[in-house]
Amino acid sequence: MLTSLPAGLAEERQGTRLVPHGMVLTFVLVTSLFFLWGVPNNLNDVLIRQFMKSFAISRFQAGLVQSAFYMGYFVLATPAALLMRRYGYKFGFLAGLCLLGTGTLLFWPAALAQRYSFFLGALFVIASGLSFLETAANPFIAQLGDATSAARRLNLAQAFNPLGSITGVLVGTVFIFSGVELNDTQTAALRTAHTYDAYLRHETMRVVDPYLVLGVCAFLLALVIARTRFPETHDEQAQHDSAHGHVRDLLGRPHFLLAIVAQFLYVGAQVGTWSYFIQYVQESTHQPEKVAGYFLTGTLAAFGVGRFSSATLMKYIRPNRLMGIYSLLNCGLVAVGILYTGWVGLWAVFLTSFFMSVMYPTIFVLGIDGLGANTKIAGSLIVMSIVGGAVLTPVMGLLSQWTGHIATAYSVPLLCYVFVAFYSFFGCRFGRPDEDPVAASEK
Repeated sequence: MLTSLPAGLAEERQGTRLVPHGMVLTFVLVTSLFFLWGVPNNLNDVLIRQFMKSFAISRFQAGLVQSAFYMGYFVLATPAALLMRRYGYKFGFLAGLCLLGTGTLLFWPAALAQRYSFFLGALFVIASGLSFLETAANPFIAQLGDATSAARRLNLAQAFNPLGSITGVLVGTVFIFSGVELNDTQTAALRTAHTYDAYLRHETMRVVDPYLVLGVCAFLLALVIARTRFPETHDEQAQHDSAHGHVRDLLGRPHFLLAIVAQFLYVGAQVGTWSYFIQYVQESTHQPEKVAGYFLTGTLAAFGVGRFSSATLMKYIRPNRLMGIYSLLNCGLVAVGILYTGWVGLWAVFLTSFFMSVMYPTIFVLGIDGLGANTKIAGSLIVMSIVGGAVLTPVMGLLSQWTGHIATAYSVPLLCYVFVAFYSFFGCRFGRPDEDPVAASEK
C-alpha cells in the first residue's frame, strides 16, 4: 500500500527535497506506522456502538472506551519520551509495536470472560503502545529533512493515517457489526426463551478476530524495524553537541503551551465527532447500523483526501493560515449539524472530517518548532494532550443524555474549533524563536 508515494515526496523546494536522498525507505517504513495506528484508533468508533449492544450499556458508559484508550496516551507519553531520549526513536517504535500487539491479544480473554472492564484494560495497553509510536513517529518525520518543509512532510506522512482509519472502520462494519439490532419486543422474547445471554456472548466474540489479526501485523512490523538502521535526527545530534535541555525551558514558550491546549481540544473534537457519528446518522436519518458504519467510512475517506490535499496546498498557503481557515469552516459546518438535523446536518458533520484533517500534524509542528534538545519531551507533552479524546467524548455522551439528542452534543466540537482558529491565527506566533524555520517557510 505504501510502495508508491505522491509526487510531492520527490519534489524539491528551494533546493531541498521534502525527504532527503537515502532516507526515503526510512520515511516509508515509519509512515506505515501512521497507517497501522489508524486502524485501532477508529475501530473504537465501531466498538462504542457494538459494546452498547453486547453489554447493554448507555452512551456515557460506552464513551469510556475512548477514555480508557486515550488515558493510555496520557500516562505513557512522557515515560516514552524519557526512554527515547536515552535509547533513541527506534526503541520507541519497537516498544510501541510490542505493547500494541500485546493489547490486541488481550481481547481474547476479555471476550471469554465477558467483562467490559477487561476490554477497557486491553484498550489501555493498546493505547500505551500507540503513545510510544506517536511520540516517536511525529517528531522523527518532522526532523527527517529540512526544517522549512517539516509541516508538509508530517502532513504527508499523516495522510496515511486516515487510510488506516478507513480500514479499521470497514473491518469493524463488515466483521464486527452483525446487522442484528433487537427492538424491545425481540429482546423480551429472547429473555423469555433464555437465549438473550447467548446472543450477547455472540455479539461480544465478534470483536476478537480483527484484533488478533492486527496484533500479528504489529509483531511482524516490529521484526522488520528491528533489522533496519535509522538515521540520527536533528534533536539527537543536538543532544550529542550540547546539554539535554530542561523541561522548565518550555514554560517560556507560549506557542508550545498553547499548542498543548489546541491539541487537547482538537483531538477531543475529532474523537467525539467520530465516536458518535454512527449514532448521529441513525438518530437523524433512521438508517441501520451498517449503513451508518459506511457513512463513517466515507467521512474518514474525506479526512484522508484532506490530508493529501493539504500537503500540496501548503506549498502555496501558510500552514497556520490554512488551518485557521479550515477551523472557521468547521465552526460553520458543526453549527449546521446542530441546528438542522436530518440529511442536511448529516452532510455538514460529514464534511468536517475533510477540514479537520490538517489540524493534528500542523499543531504538532508549530508546537515543537525551535525547541532543539527539548523536542522529544515537548512532543511527548503534545501527545499527552490527546487525552482530550478521553475527557470530551464522555462529556458529549452526558450532554446527549441530558438533552435527549445526539446533535446537541456536537456543541463541544464547535467550541473546540473556535480555539483552534485562535491558535492558528494568533497563538502559534506567541514567543516563537527569532530564527523560526516555519516562519522562514512562509516568506
